[in-house]
Amino acid sequence: MEKNTKVKLASDAEDDKQHHTNKEQDSIILNPNFEDGLNNWNGRGCKAVLHESIDGGRIVPLSGHVFAAATERKASWNGIQQEISGRFQRKRVYEVTSVVRIFGNNVTSATVQATLWVLNANQREQYIAIANVQASNKDWVELKGKFLIHGSPSRVIVYLEGPPPGTDILVNTLDVKHARRNRPSPPPFYENPGFGINIVENSEVRDGETQPWFTLGNCKLSVGQGAPRTLPPMARETLGPHKPLGGSYILVTNRSQTWMGPAQMITDKIKLFLTYQISAWVKISVGASSGISPQNVNIALSVDNQWVNGGQVEVSVGETWHELGGSFRLEKQPQNVMVYVQGPAAGIDLMIAGLQIFPVDRRERIRCLKKQVDEVRKRDIILKFSGLDESCDLFPYIVKVKQTHNSFPVGTCINRTDIDNEDFVDFFTKNFNWAVFGNELKWYWTEAQRGQLNYQDADDMLDLCIGNNINVRGHCIFWEVESTVQPWVRQLNKTELMNAVQKRLTDILTRYKGKFKHYDVNNEMLHGSFYQDRLGKGVRALMFNIAHKLDPSALLFVNDYHVEDGDDTRSSPEKYSRLVLELEAQGAAIGGIGIQGHIDSPVGPIVCSALDNLSVLGHPIWFTELDVSSRNEFVRGEDLEVMLWEAFAHPAVEGIMLWGFWELSMSRENSNLVEGEGEVNEAGKRFLDVKQEWLSHAYGIINDESEFTFRGYLGTYAVEVCTPAGIVLKTFVVEKGESPLVLSIELSSL
Repeated sequence: MEKNTKVKLASDAEDDKQHHTNKEQDSIILNPNFEDGLNNWNGRGCKAVLHESIDGGRIVPLSGHVFAAATERKASWNGIQQEISGRFQRKRVYEVTSVVRIFGNNVTSATVQATLWVLNANQREQYIAIANVQASNKDWVELKGKFLIHGSPSRVIVYLEGPPPGTDILVNTLDVKHARRNRPSPPPFYENPGFGINIVENSEVRDGETQPWFTLGNCKLSVGQGAPRTLPPMARETLGPHKPLGGSYILVTNRSQTWMGPAQMITDKIKLFLTYQISAWVKISVGASSGISPQNVNIALSVDNQWVNGGQVEVSVGETWHELGGSFRLEKQPQNVMVYVQGPAAGIDLMIAGLQIFPVDRRERIRCLKKQVDEVRKRDIILKFSGLDESCDLFPYIVKVKQTHNSFPVGTCINRTDIDNEDFVDFFTKNFNWAVFGNELKWYWTEAQRGQLNYQDADDMLDLCIGNNINVRGHCIFWEVESTVQPWVRQLNKTELMNAVQKRLTDILTRYKGKFKHYDVNNEMLHGSFYQDRLGKGVRALMFNIAHKLDPSALLFVNDYHVEDGDDTRSSPEKYSRLVLELEAQGAAIGGIGIQGHIDSPVGPIVCSALDNLSVLGHPIWFTELDVSSRNEFVRGEDLEVMLWEAFAHPAVEGIMLWGFWELSMSRENSNLVEGEGEVNEAGKRFLDVKQEWLSHAYGIINDESEFTFRGYLGTYAVEVCTPAGIVLKTFVVEKGESPLVLSIELSSL
């Protein structure tokens, strides 16, 4: 092959020099490779030293000639650091890249974390976790992550921390550069997607043969008769009319481990970025059924030996078949994909009937939901005009109606640091009418140390919301999961804890009386029991009742996750309903049901089924922490659109809260709608498009009865009437009501 050469001109050399200079200026770390020794670096609570090699020459730099070590560490937060004050730009996204390993104290593996210490102008300290990596004592590994500073702090330091005391952190390089936005991936192209076609072979075992099913473990497969002949309801909702099932099922016996069951390879049938729905009937049996507790049955996928949850259901021994439903999506090309069924304890026989895995046409579902929305969310409106000129027969009065604001609550999570960014605030106030605070109202934030109260962050955020007519949810008064409870609370005895609980209720509800429209009283009661275990079963209802007495105007919510997706048997809609009924039986003043909505690959009928089950309780339902995640922005936008329409189309849902929208201000990766430097991405554009669809517009002429009628969403409208004398403008508000709204508009006096 001929080698191409290029004659380098003087101008090229200048370009190279400029490029090299720009590259250096792009970095905000001085001496990132320790070529200048330890200049600009120092230990954070420990010593920083330089090495060419250690451990008898077995540890040498991965690149360059030297590496640094944070040594004589007495605490996990000790490490190596550099101050970057004055070298960064606010509202700019930076990427930290470091090559690290650990050494000493007989520790072979430990987490190394890059952290940002920020001293704000008000002298408040802030710690931002940038990224972490599992480092070892054998090899160098790369640590990489991003950060964004919204405000104008007085000092900023980046440092490494994490391993246990006595273990050295070795650093070959640590650099921080501007993270430029990557070009988004194109929308996926689905060639012959096969919507609704089952990719599982021999799912009904009609001929008494189990091939191509095989066993995991030494269990046995056979074919039984007597399974349901109809599709499970969630699959039927997606697929519509369907031929009857054959009534056969796979019987799994001789199970000696929970993971034993039937399996099938489906590698060649999976298409990337398609959303697949999973559906099956399942049942369990055992020789002597007395004393057997309910069992989890899980349809799972092994994707290159990684477990992917396809749905779970809790099943009791008996004659009843149970519906199992779930969904999944793959976004990277796998080598091997296996579907299998597992879960019940050893010795319990497992029965599976009519297992279906099929790609879902979510666009068709949304088209159907839009028709339903017209019935659920709109109202007939009659504009009745008076004072019309007699010449209207010759010159018709033209009416233009434009909705300026939909009153349906669509809110978002915000954090205190977010509101230092005027671009964030601009998007927030223009596109949301409700808010919730990510951490700043939680007990571990407002009273991290006993008796040292901090409500300043919450006060600042509340002032911003009130100033922009944005309603706020209070999240949360307590959090039942023990790992979220601050250490000093965990150390209290029973009497001290009860006193602390009552003081917490009094502090927060008297301080903010009438300011928060909702409160999540005791977060995630289906996933934790810290307070109930220590204070008794009645403490949960007590929390609700005290809160209601202190602020009767606030609606008090239960709030939990994995309620809507079939992924977690602990928080199934049935168990959530049971929790609400038990609390109400104890007198709890429950005013609403919160579904968090941290969901992957959502499928409408599965979500709708959960909403239907919970709606019979008669309480308003809110999605309180909705987020979706996909590395493809177009797929992410479709996920979000699915959830928005499912919520908007269901009459029991009265509000939707996103769990953030700005890059690096969210708890999940690949879930943001706006990039860190303010660009609305493809998912964000889809969100804004849906918001526009939720605005009604009408155009026409006043009829012979001096009326103009249309059907529109609830909210604020502007009407423009073109008359022979000129243009008349008026605004009006449409509120909820069963009968048509009649509005009288006098034209002669305007």
